Amino acid sequence: MINSNPKISFSVVSHGQANLIRDLLSDLAELPCHDFEVIVTLNLPEDESLYLGFDVPLKIIRNESPKGFGGNHNAAFLASEGLFFSVVNPDIRIQSLDFLELLLPFSAKNVAAVAPLVYSASGTTEDSARRFPTFFRLFKRVVLRHREPDYTPGNAPLSVDWVAGMFVVFRKDVFRNLGGFDDRRFFMYMEDVDICRRINKAGFNVLLNPKVSVVHLAQRASHRNLKYMRWHVVSAFRYLTGF
Repeated sequence: MINSNPKISFSVVSHGQANLIRDLLSDLAELPCHDFEVIVTLNLPEDESLYLGFDVPLKIIRNESPKGFGGNHNAAFLASEGLFFSVVNPDIRIQSLDFLELLLPFSAKNVAAVAPLVYSASGTTEDSARRFPTFFRLFKRVVLRHREPDYTPGNAPLSVDWVAGMFVVFRKDVFRNLGGFDDRRFFMYMEDVDICRRINKAGFNVLLNPKVSVVHLAQRASHRNLKYMRWHVVSAFRYLTGF
């Protein structure tokens, strides 16, 4: 079932994560407003029966070969019909989602991206909005382990440098005009930083909206898998050097 011109297109990419996405679809099905569509990209073959049985407007994209973060969401963008485009991680849970509150900051024409406040499974606020990275800032964060939040959310939407790509809503025309995520330079990681930087350079703002929140059941593959850690390091180097 597909809505005609839904308000939001949610793009979710599965790397064999149907069980997580099933929980996300269950959350979305419980929302009072179904003015959205969900586009699930199967980066790897998996049991699609887990996606059945939900009263949710759903499209499925099946990749012939795996793509990276940006490539998958860019392809989903081309298939999207919503007025806004949102990237969502499989490990996000949504107990409630006020669409009006989520999209309200877009009433300002200079706002190109909005992200909700993100809580961990234990209820602590995650550091999902940060200032643009530099070699010095990464050294402090990774080597010295200084990880103080860059921003302190209040009650009103806050202009920030960049927001983590676990849940972000984009103004569709800006996303299109910027060419989406840079999937040529970044296979995995830093795509969110890069597109927020390009949004900023184009004269638009990125906002953290603390009036809306989601829960992140963090998987953090780069902390456990050398392949993902290598992708993370390579992407950070390319971002910082412009390579």
